[in-house]
Amino acid sequence: MTTTGRIGRPARRDGAAGLVQGLGVFSLALGTAEITAPGVIARLAGVRDAGPTSRATTVLYGVRELVHGAGILGGRRKATWVRTRIAGDVLDIATVLTGAARSGASPTRLGLTLAALAGVTATDVVAARRLSQEGDDGECGATAAITVNRSRGEAYRHWRDLEHLPEFMAHLRTVREDTSGRSHWEASGPAGTTVRWDAEMTTDREDEEISWRSVAGADVENAGTVRFRDAAGGRGTEIVVDLRYRPPGGSTGAAVAKLLGEEPNQQLRDDLRRFKQVLEIGEVVRSEGSPSGQSTRQQLAQRPAQPVA
Repeated sequence: MTTTGRIGRPARRDGAAGLVQGLGVFSLALGTAEITAPGVIARLAGVRDAGPTSRATTVLYGVRELVHGAGILGGRRKATWVRTRIAGDVLDIATVLTGAARSGASPTRLGLTLAALAGVTATDVVAARRLSQEGDDGECGATAAITVNRSRGEAYRHWRDLEHLPEFMAHLRTVREDTSGRSHWEASGPAGTTVRWDAEMTTDREDEEISWRSVAGADVENAGTVRFRDAAGGRGTEIVVDLRYRPPGGSTGAAVAKLLGEEPNQQLRDDLRRFKQVLEIGEVVRSEGSPSGQSTRQQLAQRPAQPVA
């Protein structure tokens, strides 16, 4: 893909984002347990006599875990926060070994504890490495393709008229172009929020490619590229769409959006299926039980189709 649609570094792969999100949640859960039940955690770690000193140390480590979790989930420098977890892992191993030597910990329980700590440390190292390789700026993305039984010219012209986009892109409310060459976008965000931005065209090759990107001041930084090429066997036009964006809250915001059902890759595939319907039959196919209204968003909550009497 060309770089015209990029808004920064290459988008983070879903595996890294999910791994980092999991580490953040794990830190919060572990920190909460260490603060609320320090004696239990100390005994699980192999300390036979979890006295006041052991419990106090466990509580301090719990506070550290909460700070790590908050930094990973809500901070901008996620790679840095994951690296601090690695330092904490080393400290945990040293503390467990020291405590075991003093209290005569159960060898079996000590071995299990050290194995668990080694596994967590390895996971932290992998996450930190992936973040370093892929960038840590919170950029996300979605890519999808579809074939439509129309010429490249028809597909290009319909998409190039940006005001058509809300017809088939479910989360877009309006798109307006002005005489300066910029466009003004309004979309629905997760949990009923509204986001707005202005965008400029960066590539416009007739019947081949359209690229745009948001300008300064956007609620959500984003960019997109659409490519049109002849489908194999004369079957019309293949359309490939690549979207890039930085959601509010970075990767945390993206993860929350997924939990709320706002999964970008599935959204984009659904949008392209509706685009295909608009081009091939002139409208989005709706069931007889669809709610009233013409916007794509009003058609999402369809009831199962029923035979028309």
